[in-house]
Amino acid sequence: MQTQNRQLTDQQPLIQNLLKVHFIAIGGSAMHNLALALYRKGYTVTGSDDEIFDPARSRLANAGLLPPAEGWHPERITPDLDAVVLGMHARIDNPELLRAQQLGLKIYSYPEYLYEQSKDKLRIVVGGSHGKTTTTAMILHVLRHFGIETDYMVGAQLEGFDVMVRLSETARIMVIEGDEYLTSPIDRRPKFHLYKPNVAIITGIEWDHVNVFPTFDIYKDQFAQYIDLVEEGGTLIYCDDDPVVHEVVAANRRTDIAKLPYLVPQYKVVDGVTYLLPSSTSQEVQTAKPLKIFGRHNLLNLTAARLACREVGVADNDFDEAIASFGGASKRLECLWHNDNAALYRDFAHAPSKLRATIAAVREQYPDHKLIACMELHTFSSLTAEFLCNYKGCMDLADTPLVYFNPHALELKKLPPLDKKQVKEAFGNDKITVFDNSQALLESLLTAAKQNPKHVILMMSSGNFNGIDFNILKS
Repeated sequence: MQTQNRQLTDQQPLIQNLLKVHFIAIGGSAMHNLALALYRKGYTVTGSDDEIFDPARSRLANAGLLPPAEGWHPERITPDLDAVVLGMHARIDNPELLRAQQLGLKIYSYPEYLYEQSKDKLRIVVGGSHGKTTTTAMILHVLRHFGIETDYMVGAQLEGFDVMVRLSETARIMVIEGDEYLTSPIDRRPKFHLYKPNVAIITGIEWDHVNVFPTFDIYKDQFAQYIDLVEEGGTLIYCDDDPVVHEVVAANRRTDIAKLPYLVPQYKVVDGVTYLLPSSTSQEVQTAKPLKIFGRHNLLNLTAARLACREVGVADNDFDEAIASFGGASKRLECLWHNDNAALYRDFAHAPSKLRATIAAVREQYPDHKLIACMELHTFSSLTAEFLCNYKGCMDLADTPLVYFNPHALELKKLPPLDKKQVKEAFGNDKITVFDNSQALLESLLTAAKQNPKHVILMMSSGNFNGIDFNILKS
């Protein structure tokens, strides 16, 4: 693409305008990583929060950025600040926010500030209801393998990357994981609407965040708008294996961007190893590339990443060589322990399609093992009674399907109580056992493992099962 090539080869230095930045709600996962990235870039960084937990607390303390006291302190908002970055954790009546507004300071949301830092770079934005973190991680892994300097924002800690955000004056590419959730308390746009990608990816569309997108049509429309925000002359890479994505892209009438569909590449599983096959089906497995990852959904993510890397000059065969050493992102089908007979995996899966994809991947990889699959209803959507019916059949491939929810999580989210019978009926599977007590869940997992020496335990949640110690399962 000519526009992109101009951006990649233009070597004029970026302008550093903002030098003194204050973070309201600095303790968030994304916020503290952005604060660290700006600190490393030479900015003067301060921040406040009413609660900060590890790893954010330790990392901020090591950099000298931990606030001197928890809470909100409007006296720290001074006229000499070049910018205030507002986190989603803050409320619209936050006293520091009110002080910044009173002083007329420039207030950015987290995604607004990322765009401000990357507006002169080529931006690769990975959007979708699932697979965003893994696809972003794959792109970064390959670009790093070839020494291509890249700025980035990714939603998980990656092996070999000490922070989740990198910002520099010299990188000509920015890779951004594009979340569709709201931007800030005072900006109700989805985050990925602010990045204006040169290369946009849609990995899949499945209704989520029902508290802010009350119907599926409203949720789908956010992705239609995302396509319209791709820069002129840019590229849209989309999963044509997903019927909803196909529908949204087919309805788009833009002719000034390239639209590249992708499907699952050819592969084989041999002795527990997934091989990425060459394009010619006549090739033998011996000439194929063995991968550390597995699962049809991960191979879809791989193909999206390959197309994105192609846009910045990485040839497909080079990509395939580099991706062979990719071991996955944290908590994304992550192997915590294994031996010849048993294995323990954890995954961030929580939406229905994520559960189906993850369970199917483990089933395919371990066809002769007893599959003990456990998921936690933890997000606002999953704990909403009206949404539960979307989980019907999604755990049917598991030999022992278990579902857990914490009644306290419902209280925190101010949702009406759920009962175990209601949850079981929603999943539509007589084999499912539902738990609302984490200790009882742990005992059931241990019993199932002892009864089936050749087994795989798969733990799926965006939470932590009320603090279950996975080391007990390992032992």
